[in-house]
Amino acid sequence: MRILKYAILGLINRNSLTGYDITKEFNSGLVDFWYANHSQIYPELKKLTDECLISYETIIQGEKLEKKLYTITEEGKVCLQKWLVKDEPLEHTPKDVFRLKAYFCDEISNEDLVRQFQSALNKHSEKLKYLENAMEELLNIKDISTVASPRFGDYIVLNGAIMRENAYIEWVQDCIKKILI
Repeated sequence: MRILKYAILGLINRNSLTGYDITKEFNSGLVDFWYANHSQIYPELKKLTDECLISYETIIQGEKLEKKLYTITEEGKVCLQKWLVKDEPLEHTPKDVFRLKAYFCDEISNEDLVRQFQSALNKHSEKLKYLENAMEELLNIKDISTVASPRFGDYIVLNGAIMRENAYIEWVQDCIKKILI
């Protein structure tokens, strides 16, 4: 299944966007739970255009720079809605290199092990701080925490990311305690 297809349809459904704008969204708003490279986005835009799920208008910026401004079609909206209500199977557990290394922790010294876990704790604490700052900014928008808000999805996904980081930090701290016993 082409999940990128639906991510792009969802973004364009919110606002007409250029390919550059879509790339920025993947590097800011979606980066905490979904990622797409620049090199993946443009071929997908071509496919979506060929499938008549989006259309574009060429706009001129400056004297010569042409940009394509993409808009979702009615067919694209129907496609997005069908996907949004479809019940999906549980995805595979995301790969986590640190957890894989932790699985083989009996192969390194306790000193190195503590150092690895402390490094993970620092990284996840920094990420948590970043997410909490993003939440603070998001909460400055009126009525963000109600389903009627167009930014409600941003709110609940960001809240889930904060909960995930808190749980990861709690796990790392628990491991450090057990290593030091």
